[in-house]
Amino acid sequence: MIFVGPSLHRDLAFLRRRQDDIVWAGPARCGDIARAARSGVTAIALVDGLFDQSASPWHKEVLYALSLGLPVAGGASMGALRAAECAAYGMTGIGTIYRRYATGEIVDDAEVAQLHAPEELNFLPLTEPMVNVEPTLSLLDRQGVVRTGTVRSLTEAARQIHYSERTYAEIIRRSADLDPDEAQAAGAWFQANAVDQKRLDALEVLDWLRAQPDRVPQPVHAWDFQETTQWMKLLHAVKDE
Repeated sequence: MIFVGPSLHRDLAFLRRRQDDIVWAGPARCGDIARAARSGVTAIALVDGLFDQSASPWHKEVLYALSLGLPVAGGASMGALRAAECAAYGMTGIGTIYRRYATGEIVDDAEVAQLHAPEELNFLPLTEPMVNVEPTLSLLDRQGVVRTGTVRSLTEAARQIHYSERTYAEIIRRSADLDPDEAQAAGAWFQANAVDQKRLDALEVLDWLRAQPDRVPQPVHAWDFQETTQWMKLLHAVKDE
C-alpha cells in the first residue's frame, strides 16, 4: 500500500492503471497507517501526508505497523520526515530528501510543505517546497543562465516566502533588484528545467514497494511496542469505523 498524492501528481493516473496490484491511497492523515496495518496489506509506503487541514499520521502508527512485522518505508515528503524519525525502529528511509533529514542537513518540517488540489484534481501541486526549489536554483546557477548574484537573490526570496505562497513566479516577483531580462530568462528556464526532487524520491519509494515480497509479515524487532492510553483511543477509533 502506498500513500501518495502531489509528489506523483503527473504519474498517478498512469501508475494506477499499470500497477493494479498495489493499493493506492491519497496523502495519509492520522489513523490511516494504523488502519492500513490492520487491513491485511503486506507492506506500507508513506510518501505524502496531510498536516494542516487534518492531523498528521502519528509516529506511533509507524511503530505499530513495524511491531506487526510489516515493512514500512518513507521518502519524498512526510514519508521522509517519518523515516528519519523512525529509522532506529526499522522504518526504511529512501531518497535524497530523506538523507538530508537523516543527516541533519535540513531539520524543518516546512522544507517539504506544499499546497495541492484535492483528489478530484489528482492532487495537483499549487506551490513549490524548498526541497524542490533548492536543487532547481543550484542547477540554474551551474548552467549559468543568470548571474550568481541573481541566484542568491532568488534563494533569499524563496526562503522568505511562506510555503503556502511559494511558486517560481512569486520567487521572481519578490527578488530584489532583479533585472527584467534575467527575470524573463529565469522564468522560462524554470518552466522547462525545474527539478522535482519529491517526484524522483517518490518513484524510488514505489520501486521499493514493488520489490517487497507478498507474504504474511512476521514480527522481528528488539523493542516492545508500548500501548499508551492515547494510542488505545486511536486504535479503538480505527477499529470502530
